[in-house]
Amino acid sequence: MIIVITPEEMMMNETEIINELFQEGLDLLHIRKPFINSEEMADFIQKMNSEFHHRLVLHSHYDLAKDFDISRFHFREIDRQNDLFKSFTDKTISTSVHDIKSFNELNKDWEYSFISPVFPSISKKGYGENSMILNDIKNRNNSDVKLIALGGINEKNINETFESGVDGVALLGAIWESNEPINVFKKCRQNVLS
Repeated sequence: MIIVITPEEMMMNETEIINELFQEGLDLLHIRKPFINSEEMADFIQKMNSEFHHRLVLHSHYDLAKDFDISRFHFREIDRQNDLFKSFTDKTISTSVHDIKSFNELNKDWEYSFISPVFPSISKKGYGENSMILNDIKNRNNSDVKLIALGGINEKNINETFESGVDGVALLGAIWESNEPINVFKKCRQNVLS
């Protein structure tokens, strides 16, 4: 499984790129736009082909889901710890962790969890420099929840990431910091499929 996470800030031609990513085989898109209001979020989603709406995951503005055939919701670690997901357990929910111990403690409510940073981050300079997560994944003992690696993943290290035993990867900086986001995605997908 390959997931792409949107950049926090709006980008030029972002929804056009997203539509093309879906056409190239993107599994899921996480919409993480903490600085936009509900109206801007609705406008953003509207610009995406409706045939892909069921593959969108909301990080905020959950109330918009009913208008767009969205049934997937992501909850940050802090939101999970504060039980903000409790009224969503009949939906598909995901979360984030930063160590394998926290991942192993997740229950079946969660379809998957991001674990980060796997490699030094591409978009957040200096973040994840000394990460041991890739090594720690061997201590995984939770098979109820899919494990999705995040942080610094690109076409050069995506295979190494999958070889560590994860169920999928999430791309952020590799896509949005590139001048050729579609080509980077295609290379990542090709490397995984080959």
